[in-house]
Order: sequence, then structure tokens, then C-alpha cells
Amino acid sequence: MTLPYAEIQGILLRSAKMPLHRHLLFRIDAAAAARRFLGGLVDGDGPRVGSAEPWTADTKPPYVLYVSLTYPGLRALELPASTLASFPEEYVEGGVRRAEKVGDVGASAPNHWKAPLNTEDVQLVVTIPAMSQTALDEATDGVRAAAARGGACTEVGQLDAAALPPGNLAHFGYADGYSQPTIEGGFGEVLVSPAPDAPAGAFILGYPSQYAGLTYQVPEPDVFGRHGGFGALRVLEQDCAGFEAFLEANRDVIDTELLVAKICRRWRNGVPLAMSPDPPTPDPPIPTDKLNWFDYKPTEATPDAVDDRKGYRCPIGSHVRRMNPRSSTVAGANGHKRRIARRGLPYGAPFDPDHPDDGIERGLLGMFICVSLKDQFEFLMEDWANAGDFAPGLRHRKDPIIGANDASSSSFKIRRPRPEPPIEITGFSRFVTTRGGAYCFFPSLPALRYSAGM
Repeated sequence: MTLPYAEIQGILLRSAKMPLHRHLLFRIDAAAAARRFLGGLVDGDGPRVGSAEPWTADTKPPYVLYVSLTYPGLRALELPASTLASFPEEYVEGGVRRAEKVGDVGASAPNHWKAPLNTEDVQLVVTIPAMSQTALDEATDGVRAAAARGGACTEVGQLDAAALPPGNLAHFGYADGYSQPTIEGGFGEVLVSPAPDAPAGAFILGYPSQYAGLTYQVPEPDVFGRHGGFGALRVLEQDCAGFEAFLEANRDVIDTELLVAKICRRWRNGVPLAMSPDPPTPDPPIPTDKLNWFDYKPTEATPDAVDDRKGYRCPIGSHVRRMNPRSSTVAGANGHKRRIARRGLPYGAPFDPDHPDDGIERGLLGMFICVSLKDQFEFLMEDWANAGDFAPGLRHRKDPIIGANDASSSSFKIRRPRPEPPIEITGFSRFVTTRGGAYCFFPSLPALRYSAGM
């Protein structure tokens, strides 16, 4: 399949793999001027929206720019009523109204979110990955100047993230970024997986989806909806001090590094438990480009895979196995049908376990890409992260890392071959707290031109 790369925003098909990310949040004040602003981001003299057209190491730009709209943003653009009515319910309701469904309760509820993410003022999001601070600031200045023309938009917020310095793992201490779906017609990932390619229609409107016979409805008119896609913007604070305290509390129950691996699915260095249950540094070492080539049972693609359907190597309830069960047994046999693409980076200074109570907020700033917020992002959060009844043996336990856990009632089971009894770990607190979110639509480049000409 060949996709019309020049029409599709690049964020839907690939990770930019740039060390800096910025999201500029705007409120739309003047509809006609805002539509011209969007058109200018495609054909104007300043910063332009990045398409999915391929680049090489020699042609990779210093920054790329993507633009998305929340449903209040579509309204503020004064799009036709028929267009507004053609978008799916979950997008229309938005991240604030759908928060409880995805486990954003208690400290993660919208009344605790950072302003303005708990309001309807977030209407247009400009996302800028960049290779350097100079390039990021140059793009930011250009966008701000263009947004101000004609009183089009008012900036209401800015969210920044950056790759941690070399030698620093993600905030909880894990190497990250190993598992991304390869999209049919898109670009192969650096770390290939034995999983089947995800259909283009699992991320882009207008193509057959991951479900046989289903193509998700393209919003009207066709020029506005086709080749677009959706994203869930998330600001996720990570309680690194709490995580380390939890590990310390269980040091006499199980080896700390093994516990770290069991609740995630990988050792901190990125080696999967399915490939090396012990130690984290097998001999011979696993080549880096093969660290994603595994499954939890033998398949046609992985005939030599160890049968780990009972979760002796990698617990069924571990974070990444829940979010990407591969060929594991799950309700509906849909382990490959709920995939999302992750675009994000850490925010905040690296965590120093010798100074755990430094008062610095840190976490992950992410955009989670899909064709259906309901069937992919929300399903993952509601059913696989928090319901815990989709796979045998979980018994309503929540995801140990991102689940809406309560230290007084949470638990995690590490099964062992008989006659060894399972190890039951308790005392999980909420290690990840949602600090903001928004449901976004990424229109195609022709759609942005169309809106400018209305």
C-alpha cells in the first residue's frame, strides 16, 4: 500500500525522534482569522505543518510542526453543523468529560488538572518536536506571530518535554521507546516486531481498520475528514519517590531489580523477560535491533518463543504485557487490535534517588495516536489498565504502574512453576497521576487548506 504522504500529518505515521517537544495551546478568538492561520501553516512563509513525506538522515529538518484541534476548537472555527455532527461522541465530549472512564479519578480528576487543560480554552494545539533549542524557539516565535495576526488566537499555555541526558533512563529508571506498531504503508520501526503490521485504517481515517469489514466513519465533508486521525494529549506526573519507596518496602520479599522487571515486562536496560528471565544481561547479548522480536507463546513468526502463557517469565499483569499482549490469551482474541502509537518525552529534571524529596514535578508528556479514541486509547485505559478482567488470572487487579491503584487494596501476582507458591505484592500506590489531557483531531493538509478557504 502506498499512502498519500504529502496529505497526512507526519505524527500519525512516525515518531520524529527529536530530543525536544513543545505543545503550544491556543484559544481561538476570531474564526475567519484562525482559519487563515491554519491555511498559512500549510502554504505560508513561516513554519509549516510537517507531512508524512519520507526524510533521510541528510534531509531531516531541524524541527517539525503538527496541528490538532479539540472539539471546542472545531466549534470556534465556525465549521458547518453537519461537520460538527459527523465526529465521534468520545471526541465531542472530550478528555475532561470522559476522564472517569479512563481512570482519571481522585487526584487524577480534572478538578486537579493544570489550567487550562481542565477548561474548553484548549482549542488548538501546535506540537513542535525539534532537534535543538534554537530550532524550537525559532519555530515557536513563527507560530506565535502567525497566530496573533488578525486576533486569530490567544496562547493559553505551553507544555515542554525533553529527552533526559545521555546515561539517564526514563524517570522510573526504565529504558523506553522499544515497542511501536509498524503501520501498513507507513515506515518500519527501528526495532521490528513479529506482530502483524497494523492496517493504515487503525491510525488514519478513510482506510479499512483493524476490524474485518469496518472502516471508521470519515467526518464530513470528505476533504476535511479523510486522512486525519486522533490523539489523546496527556500530562502524566510520575511519583518517583513513591516508586522507590515501594521497591524498598519489598526488598526482603523479592530481589529489587527482578521486581522492577516483573511489574514492567522488561529489565531496566530494556531486555525483555520473555527473552531473558534471568539475568538482565544474557550471554551472548541480545542485539539491540532484536529486543522487540519476541512473543509469549510459539507462533508462526516466533516458532522458538518460550510458551509463557501462564506468565512464569513475564507476569500476565505486568504493565507492558497488559498494554500490548501480543499473542497472549485475552478476551475477544484482540491482542493486536488495540494498538496505539506513542509520541512523547519526559518532562522535569532526572530523578536522583539520593535526594528523593526534591519537590520537582516530573513525568511524561505524551500524545497517543489512534483512529478511534474509544476503541483504542479509552479501551486500553478502561479495560486493560484498570478493569483487569480481560486475561486469565488477573482477578480485577489494576496495572501496577499506570493503574488507578489504592495502596490499601492493590496487589500484583508473580506466578512461579509448581511447587513454588506465587508471590503476592501489595501496597501499590498511584505512581502516575494525570495532570491534564485533551482529545485532539489531526486534520490532513488538504483539510487545513479547505478550512482556510471557507
